[in-house]
Amino acid sequence: MLKIRLKRFGRKKQPSYRIIVIDSRKPRDGRAIEEIGFYNPITNQLQINLKKAVKRINEGAQTTKKVQQIINQLEKHN
Repeated sequence: MLKIRLKRFGRKKQPSYRIIVIDSRKPRDGRAIEEIGFYNPITNQLQINLKKAVKRINEGAQTTKKVQQIINQLEKHN
């Protein structure tokens, strides 16, 4: 099963995340099938390709709670 979730990178105590599509059995920071966005909780910087995200969701990918909140937040602003 595919999941759309966050992949952590950045320095210690300064997290940044990439929004990725990955097999649910892979580790959190494992190799992604596709990167569809970026999220920085410190600066509230956010970028996601909604077309790719919706396409993957329609193909059966499931989102984590945080990624779903990010998608809903972007849809409100658009």
